[in-house]
Amino acid sequence: MTTFLDDVTVEDLDADPYRIYARMRAELPVARVPAVDSWFVTRHADVAFVAEHPDLFPAAAPGSPVERSFGAPTIITVDGPVHHDLRRAFDGNMRPKRVEGYVDDLVRPIAARHAAALAGAAASGEPVDLLATYFEPISVLSLAAVLGLDLDAQTLRRWFHGMSLGAINYEQDPARQAEADAVLAEVDAVVVPLLQHLAAHPDDSTLSHMLHAGRAAGDPRPVDLVLPSVKVAILGGMQEPGHGAASTLAALLAAPAQLAAVLAERTLVAAAVEEGTRWVTPIGTQFRTAARDVEVGGATVPAGAGVSAVLASANRDAAVFPEPDVFDLFRHVPGRAGDGPVGAAAAAAGQAAYGFGKHFCSGHSFARHQMRIALEEVLVAFPAVRAAGDGPVEFRGWEFRAPVALPVLLS
Repeated sequence: MTTFLDDVTVEDLDADPYRIYARMRAELPVARVPAVDSWFVTRHADVAFVAEHPDLFPAAAPGSPVERSFGAPTIITVDGPVHHDLRRAFDGNMRPKRVEGYVDDLVRPIAARHAAALAGAAASGEPVDLLATYFEPISVLSLAAVLGLDLDAQTLRRWFHGMSLGAINYEQDPARQAEADAVLAEVDAVVVPLLQHLAAHPDDSTLSHMLHAGRAAGDPRPVDLVLPSVKVAILGGMQEPGHGAASTLAALLAAPAQLAAVLAERTLVAAAVEEGTRWVTPIGTQFRTAARDVEVGGATVPAGAGVSAVLASANRDAAVFPEPDVFDLFRHVPGRAGDGPVGAAAAAAGQAAYGFGKHFCSGHSFARHQMRIALEEVLVAFPAVRAAGDGPVEFRGWEFRAPVALPVLLS
């Protein structure tokens, strides 16, 4: 059967996936998108169903862009005992209570240092791109410190931009893959020797935990088992918080009353982050494979088909979020007593940015705090921040969506 999806291109998805998702939710909530050879699941309830039923939709993704680029198994493309073991390995420094104990001391000095470095631009009155000069550097340096990677922000930013080309290469573009592979070879050259060292000399870094957590002394996990998941952590953990914070500030700059509310009440920053990552979801999907012919959302997904549980679409489903295309810090969430603000506790009401089920993002607490701190520091340092230019901020991407740039005037 021919549908409007036959004409959808990767460029269409990169430019404005939300327009496509909205039409799918209304007309074809579960359907194959030929351009990326994947079945998109777009309604909130169906997205959660797919992610929460690994018996029907296992995470195994042989031949997926992630496994082609990063190797296997990864923490996001495996289920069962192997996933449990990798998750336990990664969770040590990422459990919410653990994160709350160290995140402010770790992230705030990095954010404050980068905010201070913007003082010259503020004094000159020249526009500055906060995505490239502030949010992304804070994101990569903060996670690198937790992982135990001692590298500069420029290198780390180049890594995640290059790695992302492989992770989203559904169309198998050889030029894109070659660029990703070159960066991944560089990652291997740095990370493999470090993991080998940590296997013999453990410390309190997350990389060391990934080798030793839950294991007998002297019996670390093999480096080859851990390495693909380390790459996933580098890509997602360094990319999502910087882009989520930038998207949130872009939304606030376009909503002066809400920005004024946040400037007047610092505790609203966490609520802004929650709404910002709902409004523009930094990592768009959870990828699955149909274990057999499965009926979901009125369609039958054939056995072996790749399935994208579209988190970004779930976050714009009007059945859960009224007026979903609007950034509204004070929105009412159906089923939740009272009106906003929608803070971190409202994730249980349906915010899908961190996924569902057993593959719910391990680093969600760290990411939320990191975004909050980065926004707090820039808003305290530059309360007169405003958008540079009259046009809207341009966003790109469907698997990884973020502003192309975030040009602002700081004074």
